[in-house]
Amino acid sequence: MKQSPQLKKAEEAMKPGVITGEGFLGKDKRHLIDILIEDDAEVSRSGLSHDIIAEKMKFFKEEGIKGEGLPVCVGDNFEVIVESVRGKLACPFGEPGLISKNNIGVINTKIKQEIHFTDFHIHMIEEHGFYQGKGSPYRISPKELIEILEIEPNE
Repeated sequence: MKQSPQLKKAEEAMKPGVITGEGFLGKDKRHLIDILIEDDAEVSRSGLSHDIIAEKMKFFKEEGIKGEGLPVCVGDNFEVIVESVRGKLACPFGEPGLISKNNIGVINTKIKQEIHFTDFHIHMIEEHGFYQGKGSPYRISPKELIEILEIEPNE
């Protein structure tokens, strides 16, 4: 599929040194449209949507905030901690405003795996279906999120 001028502009903003030092694409040489299509296909195969994944991420964030910086048990097999981080980031897709960078850590004690994400991840997944490029230090694969957060279709 051909990349639109709007996505080309977003891709340029995602390069290292524009919004963040590392950028958002990592070592991924594909165009942004191809990254989005591949991740969207993975989410679709799971029977989920980006909105459902983002909602589950928000749920863990809201539960973790209750701990005021300390770990919180959520359900039978999750431990969550939310750490407030100063600063905000601009969305590379050109939306107005800035997005907070709270760090959210979720440990799934049943499978002994953990995942870390930020408010920025939640925004990018919910609004744009973007999980970052392969090789990006902050990439989270949809599969990882779905498995560790135990996200089920029709939640």
